[in-house]
Amino acid sequence: MIPVDMLPLIAVASAAFLIAGTVKGIAGIGLPTAAIALMTLFTDPRTAIALVLFPMIGSNAWQLWREGEIIRTAKRYWLFSLVLFAGVTITAFSTRDAGDRFLLVALGVVILIFVAVSWKKLVPPVPDRYDTAAQVGFGVFSGFIGGMTAAWGPPMAMYLSARGVQKDEFVRATGFMIFVGSLPLCYAYARLGFLTGPLSGVSIAMLIPAIAGFSLGEILRRRLSVEGFRNAILIVFVFLGLNLIRRAIWYG
Repeated sequence: MIPVDMLPLIAVASAAFLIAGTVKGIAGIGLPTAAIALMTLFTDPRTAIALVLFPMIGSNAWQLWREGEIIRTAKRYWLFSLVLFAGVTITAFSTRDAGDRFLLVALGVVILIFVAVSWKKLVPPVPDRYDTAAQVGFGVFSGFIGGMTAAWGPPMAMYLSARGVQKDEFVRATGFMIFVGSLPLCYAYARLGFLTGPLSGVSIAMLIPAIAGFSLGEILRRRLSVEGFRNAILIVFVFLGLNLIRRAIWYG
């Protein structure tokens, strides 16, 4: 039986994951960024990050399976994923005592970076001969950001943009890398006590609105102007990011 005092949180989270799943279905990334940004309007950052863990694992596994070419994707991005895995693990445990104010600022900055990277191509092209160094460098950056905030979309998008990957390859790569990075974060949150039994149950339940939104986003990706939708979402993200920073400044 679901505790009565968790019903408001479940309602808020369901709406957040439906919206975030739709964003991910259209853009290939953005589920943790959107879901956490929306949920932190009503709850603390640690709870929001804990709730996003199982939907993040499930939606990216679903995305990867739907797009196919799993083996080829793993071979191409294994180094980035390995560095990401290690970076998330180290960062999650080393920042376990970080306060809500710090997390709010980090989330706000990450969201604004996400907007800037998505709106403009800020990273110069990376030629093939530098790909190994780029995977390591951006993997470290992604692991650092992801271990703190679970929102590693910006550095991942920067790397893939610099490599000039096409839309379908972008969706496959992000699905694989985010899935890999989600596993150590889930483990760390469980070990550190941030992902409790009741929160685990709610997080697992949030797979339903997340997958529903993802499926809706896939449909919209084929039928609507992705550019127009993307710009509208990014404008919303600007205000969400700025609001998180504002809350951190006047926190408590």
